[in-house]
Amino acid sequence: MTIASPIASPLRRPFAGRAILASRRLLGALLLPAAFAASAQPVMLDQGNDWTPTARRAFYGRDQGSQIMPLRWIAALKLPDGQPFMADSLGRYGYLPNPDSEPPGLPVGFTAGSGGPSGPFIGMTCAACHTRQIEVAGVAYRADGGPGIVDFQSFLADLDQAVQTVLDKPAAFKDFAAAVLGPKAPPPKVAELRTALAAWHLPYHTLIQRALPTPAWGPSRLDAVAMIFNRLAGLDLGPPPTYLIPENIQPADAPVRYPFLWNAAIQDKTQWPGFADNGSPLLGLSRNLGEVFGVFASFKPKQDYWKVLGVDYLHENSADFGGLRTLEDLIGKIGPPKWPWNVDVALAVQGEAIYARSTAQGGCADCHGVKPGTTRFPDHKTWATPIQNVGTDTREYAVLGRQVKTGVLLGAKIPFLTSPLKPVEPAISVLGTAVLGSILQHYMPLVLDADLVARAEASRIAGALEKAPSSLDPRQIEELRGAFRLKGPSSAPSGASSAAAPVNAYEARVLQGIWAAAPYLHNGSVPSLAELLKPANQRVSEFKIGPNYDLQTVGLAAEQTKFNYTLKTTDCSQLNSGSSRCGHEFGTSLPADEKKALLEYLKTL
Repeated sequence: MTIASPIASPLRRPFAGRAILASRRLLGALLLPAAFAASAQPVMLDQGNDWTPTARRAFYGRDQGSQIMPLRWIAALKLPDGQPFMADSLGRYGYLPNPDSEPPGLPVGFTAGSGGPSGPFIGMTCAACHTRQIEVAGVAYRADGGPGIVDFQSFLADLDQAVQTVLDKPAAFKDFAAAVLGPKAPPPKVAELRTALAAWHLPYHTLIQRALPTPAWGPSRLDAVAMIFNRLAGLDLGPPPTYLIPENIQPADAPVRYPFLWNAAIQDKTQWPGFADNGSPLLGLSRNLGEVFGVFASFKPKQDYWKVLGVDYLHENSADFGGLRTLEDLIGKIGPPKWPWNVDVALAVQGEAIYARSTAQGGCADCHGVKPGTTRFPDHKTWATPIQNVGTDTREYAVLGRQVKTGVLLGAKIPFLTSPLKPVEPAISVLGTAVLGSILQHYMPLVLDADLVARAEASRIAGALEKAPSSLDPRQIEELRGAFRLKGPSSAPSGASSAAAPVNAYEARVLQGIWAAAPYLHNGSVPSLAELLKPANQRVSEFKIGPNYDLQTVGLAAEQTKFNYTLKTTDCSQLNSGSSRCGHEFGTSLPADEKKALLEYLKTL
């Protein structure tokens, strides 16, 4: 969640195919091409006939327009012990090796996208955070689309420190410059590199210093919504040359666990607080475009009267719309992973009957069963996703009320969808305007003629939309109204939907593959399904996080060796801590034998 440096504009021009391939191969020598030799290949879980090795490779490496920094730069950075920053293919943070990466050495979900004079950018995709690997008896099992057990905060902080060291220590910069430019680079080129690196670091360091919270998120959790707000409102909307509005950046202290992606494309609501309509390709694009803005896409909108929306949303916008569509198509092919170990069939049959009971009787299907949801245009069937307050931690919901300065987007509006932005607005309104404006401008490349210019603004825009060479049906555009619903009518602009989720409510997903998604609750405060079936006051107050998996409790094993991290949770007296283990007391009063049967059935979903 950073910003490209001022040299990013020329770097974004695509290389010729041979040139970029040669550059990537050269950079492969700087990374770790042999890193995979010592890595045992995981067991790939059965995720349905549509999830083929070809689809998996595309999911792991399809670029979506994220631009962390030039690949040469990160390949030249060092850790405090002198090892390359890219050592172990970032496995120390929980990222997973990708034997098919180009260049070699990039983890799953990291890409080398298009670039320019300094070569390709390293970037991220959804696969980096949504690929799950667990270990049982020393064997690793891979669930694509599962919630990653990754330590994103440490990655962000360590990258900041690595660049700071290069800027602060002459010897470190000398080594860095030699690695990036070669040992005999002329002094003007070296000076230019230092200026570019410092320009990159200013916004990134501002974000890291203001946003990263204490205590840290830890592995398997992050505050994605707040970081997207911070990244967009804090780094993109201010005046040039820095584009910063530092006061828009607030601590991202509402961590949630990464959600699983299987079935994500067909649920009718998405995001943990349920603020986004979902279930069609265009709504999926709005979700994914917000995501790529959060994970390092370059985005510098500017006021432009000659653009039909009054803002050029594609100015220095690195989002790869084709890549985002491809990734959404791939996500639609990911099936829930099948439990690869033995199941007590008779016990699971008993558990199925318990699962089907009403919520009042300790069952699950009322909230988590497969039921028809809203049909999206033209005929996209969805699953209903209840949004309910079940007494869980409130911190993530509270983030939606954050207010920010609108900067360059002051007055921006999307006709028929949003109202003009005032100087200070809810961050979610600013995000919605940026995302919807980018989508409409991408699909509607409008050229204003004299007739349009002569119109009043409202009719000018409406008339242009009518004449637009667009692949979007008006009914699709109308559906975008619900892409970013606000948390309550009091904060909704006049054009927004009044259908808001209940206060402190979160989505209830269908539970297929739930066995592979620990820890549980939206904020990851409960380590296993067995623990979730205990009353909140009996759940463990702290637990270690890592890939070791417990087949009996169906979740994280008590002992972990991957990370030296213990998550400390709070009880129901601190419901707004971000780490409260309170709530969701369904099934907690079941007899022990019925809990055991229910757990056995949940393994089969």
